[in-house]
Amino acid sequence: MKNPDAIVIGAGVVGACTALSLANAGIRVLVIDRGPVASGTTGAGEGNILVSDKEPSPELTLAIRSRDAWFEIDTDIGGGFELEAKGGVVVSRITKGISDLKKLASLQKENGVETIELDASTLQEAEPFISKDVNYGVLYPGDAQCQPMLAAAQIIRAVKKRGGQFIQGENVIKINSNSGSVVGLTTDKNTYSTPIVINATGTWAGEVAKLAGSYLPIMPRRGYILVTSPAPKFINHKVYDADYVANVASGEADLQSSAVIEGTASGTILIGASRERVGFKNDLNIAILRQLARQAISLFPVLTNIQLLRAYRGFRPYAPDHLPVIGEDANVLGLWHAAGHEGAGIGLAPATGELITAQITGNVPFMDPMPFSPKRFKGGEHVAV
Repeated sequence: MKNPDAIVIGAGVVGACTALSLANAGIRVLVIDRGPVASGTTGAGEGNILVSDKEPSPELTLAIRSRDAWFEIDTDIGGGFELEAKGGVVVSRITKGISDLKKLASLQKENGVETIELDASTLQEAEPFISKDVNYGVLYPGDAQCQPMLAAAQIIRAVKKRGGQFIQGENVIKINSNSGSVVGLTTDKNTYSTPIVINATGTWAGEVAKLAGSYLPIMPRRGYILVTSPAPKFINHKVYDADYVANVASGEADLQSSAVIEGTASGTILIGASRERVGFKNDLNIAILRQLARQAISLFPVLTNIQLLRAYRGFRPYAPDHLPVIGEDANVLGLWHAAGHEGAGIGLAPATGELITAQITGNVPFMDPMPFSPKRFKGGEHVAV
């Protein structure tokens, strides 16, 4: 397929969902990745599909639609990626944290998010093994989880069945344009003609924008996840400390971490979450792993007796104003971006694809896409340091 209607660069979950949305709209789409499916940020993710960690904002609107869209995709392509409506429980152990959590939950409820307050008794019913020191939480039945690598793979398979194509092992080295409009791209192996290129390369989206002579301030934010050996199920929801919400919204470069714990379909338990801006530095920091383990044990003391299996790390694509970048480039017509979701890319992927597709096809999108437009960075505004 040397002259597709559109090319998606990146075979992670965001790229896969965008390609599926385009294919469903009758667009002949080619997906290109320098590696295999889910070989970047998606492969280092937990699979979170959350509404609980978002304050009332355009991103919350995006998250609500995307959460529903995940279950529509599951039905559409026949599942196969461990999608589970497990719900999330957010807790706090300090007076101010409880007050802030109550306020956030109230605002979210006003904006269409289902929230259920949990006192000490109902919290113990929801999570019998949680520390007795925790006596307040909020249950978010809308939170869900999937296996992100399986999700990307299954969606790419569906794209291929619907007339699309996937090519791995080709590195894009130039986005070709003529008079300010995209006419194709060149990889290290081939040249392709197309009027539409979608940049879904996650942490590397800024580098891809440069290949078109444009600009996008996407940076890496490193995070670690611990994985335990398979264990009997004793964690029913995704459970995390309310500090996680503040960490997500923070622009600080220094290390931040908070307890985030959830089980998986295979019986392993995932433990996070840390955030730090260290560029693409990929060394293993044992001190951070120990910190995450201590925080998890303080929330679920039973974890003391569970053996760790491994730890992995990855880079979240971070935009300086904490909003995803979804829309047409500020400088090059036909170049579209679907990036900058930070740790929410898996959760926000389906709605991101829908927004891109609606704009490309000229249909009315489900929400105003303007808050996510790459044009907010035109001229170098919001450059992070």
